[in-house]
Amino acid sequence: MDINRRNFVKGTTAAMVLSSFGAYGIDLINSDKPIRVGLIGTGWYGKSDLFRLIQVANVEVVSLCDVDKNMLAEAAELVSKRQKSGATPKLYGDYRKMLAEKNLDVVLIGSPDHWHALQGIEALKSGAHVYLQKPICVDVIEGEALVAAQKKYGKTIQVGTQRKSTPHLIDAKKNIVDAGLLGKVSHVEMCCYYHMRANGNPPIQPVPDFLDYEMWTGPAPLRPYDGLPHRRWWRTFMEYGNGITGDMCVHMLDTVRWMLDLGWPKRISSTGGIYVQKDGKSNISDTQTALFEYDELDCVWNHRTWGTPADPDYPWSFTLYGDKGTLKGSTMQADFIPEGDKNGKPIHFDVLYEKEKYPEDLTEKDIELNAAPATRGHMLDFLAAIDKGTQPVASIQEGHISTASCILANMAMALKRPLVYDQKSMTVLDDPEATQWLQRKYREGWEHPLPGTI
Repeated sequence: MDINRRNFVKGTTAAMVLSSFGAYGIDLINSDKPIRVGLIGTGWYGKSDLFRLIQVANVEVVSLCDVDKNMLAEAAELVSKRQKSGATPKLYGDYRKMLAEKNLDVVLIGSPDHWHALQGIEALKSGAHVYLQKPICVDVIEGEALVAAQKKYGKTIQVGTQRKSTPHLIDAKKNIVDAGLLGKVSHVEMCCYYHMRANGNPPIQPVPDFLDYEMWTGPAPLRPYDGLPHRRWWRTFMEYGNGITGDMCVHMLDTVRWMLDLGWPKRISSTGGIYVQKDGKSNISDTQTALFEYDELDCVWNHRTWGTPADPDYPWSFTLYGDKGTLKGSTMQADFIPEGDKNGKPIHFDVLYEKEKYPEDLTEKDIELNAAPATRGHMLDFLAAIDKGTQPVASIQEGHISTASCILANMAMALKRPLVYDQKSMTVLDDPEATQWLQRKYREGWEHPLPGTI
């Protein structure tokens, strides 16, 4: 079902950015008839995305889906208190049953990474527009299938790479990068030095009655159950995602590509492994360097889940090096450092919190206050794209390039050689073995989506 223009925009503007170094203004989207919304994955970030949408648009949360009954019930109670109608959404343990109702205008997907492609495609098939958390997939062919599905069904997908909607980074792009203050940029550094790699040895234990572990696992390999996988534990296994590179580099690479108007890297290489944290069950790298090569430009990623950050003020960040100046950026701030006195003065950009405008942020459990304005802006951009029939700032093709590049970096690390991906042929050029790695094997009972069969 198409959503009428009046359901989105009151007045003539859905969202606007005021370019006065950090001033950021948005018009709330009001409507006579609420937008019907469903959420798949009611954990930490799924709820956070949903609550940001509720803040900026007239929505009715019709349905929630999760395989954890306790988490689902908690989310339902919170949503009933948050949404205008006070109604409790209908609850589902299987996203396929929820989407079969075909009663949703917008579906938010906040499930673990190994579910993103399947659920995204099914949501499009159901007739809904989709807000899809990053990374969009866990293998490259899944991403290609999502791109094909968006084209076939004509619905809008906004990928949750919300740095593009982060007020201080929008200002930095406009007033530093686009204004030419950096000069020629020929080197980029990106990093994450957070100690975010779970690495325990919990015992095998019975699956609790409130969790459908078979459905949680879905197409991924079925690991012996060793405790609730929520939040951090599942991210420590390559069975369900793509490690720190797939989780954190995808944000920074996507931001750099947006800042510098970059497409697919020409070549990708990577080294790394488990060098320090060897004791636990985790099988994701604790140390990794990746190189994304462009014409006369190298973009380098580094992560360590141990030790100290290279710059304590920028532990998860990007740095653009130009011949006239340097721009450092993170979710918290940005700094322009000119090269010499003749190229201007330093300029600092601070994060915008909007605590006064949205006081409910201050009492929300586990909220990322610094990211809330960015997500609200991202939601507004999503809705405006639906209304206008245009591509959102974080389109599925852009999300695919950023996600696939990180997946290819992990592949290059494992195969110990550089890789060149060709989207037209959907192959790694001159590398049949790597091409086979582009599609993971699904668990029996689940069918891998393919671009040609969507």
